[in-house]
Amino acid sequence: MKLPNQEILNKKMHRPLLFNVVVWVFSYIILLFTFSKGKTPVKIDFIYTLVFLITAAIPVLINLYVLIPKLLKREKYLLYALIFTINLILFIKLNHWFLEPILDWLFKNYFFISYTNKSGVSTIFIIFLVATTLLKLAEDWVYFNKKENRRLKLDNQHIQMQLTSLRSQINPHFLFNSLNVIYALAIEKKEEIKDAIVQLSDILRYVIYDSNTKDITIKDEITLINNYVNFHKFRSHNIKNITINTSIENENFTLYPMLLLPLIENSFKHNAEDESGNAFIKINIIQKEGVLTFTISNNSSNDTEISDKETSGVGLENIKNNLNLVYPNTHTFTINKTKNTFVVKLTLENHN
Repeated sequence: MKLPNQEILNKKMHRPLLFNVVVWVFSYIILLFTFSKGKTPVKIDFIYTLVFLITAAIPVLINLYVLIPKLLKREKYLLYALIFTINLILFIKLNHWFLEPILDWLFKNYFFISYTNKSGVSTIFIIFLVATTLLKLAEDWVYFNKKENRRLKLDNQHIQMQLTSLRSQINPHFLFNSLNVIYALAIEKKEEIKDAIVQLSDILRYVIYDSNTKDITIKDEITLINNYVNFHKFRSHNIKNITINTSIENENFTLYPMLLLPLIENSFKHNAEDESGNAFIKINIIQKEGVLTFTISNNSSNDTEISDKETSGVGLENIKNNLNLVYPNTHTFTINKTKNTFVVKLTLENHN
């Protein structure tokens, strides 16, 4: 599937008409004053320079529009060098043999003599072919860099669109669960509903506002986790054993928002129906030397199959996608399900 505005990347920068007008007008002016030896050019100088330039333009155009795209850009370097040399020598010889006879035939009222010797003609042809080759390669290099810059910008836009899409899936689901908690407390007329509403307000402020920032500090993320866990204690009466252990070296360590919360929500989800009295959730957060390690484990029932798509309403696949977008090659994400436990471990390098 093409990225937005993908057609921009496919537009060619090379404009043959403009390129050739600039090159040959400039070349004509240089040759004219070279052949007239710095004196004011006369009519015969203009004629000779024009015809000479045409004989030089033919091998140049063959090189630009046949040899370079067909051979050089396809990495056939030896073959390109060979045919380039043949092209050069052939048209130097043709200039030597036919330039003056052609001039005498076309312009019978003028007497032409060679403006330069054979070595001078060879030098001019070599300069023309080499200079125009370098100019074309320079143009292609500029085009390539512009194209890559456009591609990077479009890729970034595409990534932001994907991340926004992932967030938009997480937030409504989280709000739905939270309202269920408030609803349950209201039915039971519990006094804790006031504390729950305050905690929910703090959580939603994070979900709605803070999660739209580029990154957030680990200190703020831990505050969110504590609020979330305390909030869910109002509803998850079956989960008696909930522990959060933190060891933070740098409280200003930053990470991308909304990465950890879905994993915690998943643990609560799969423990909600456990009435054995053994339900537990254990969260370990360790930040040291530019690396964050987040581990969350909960009890696992033998008759409960937990698939990759059964977490946070958006699935572990979305979490993995999010990680691959924001932390390419700088994270590890492992899932380990044993007879009695379900463990998820995530390591992140510094987001910046």
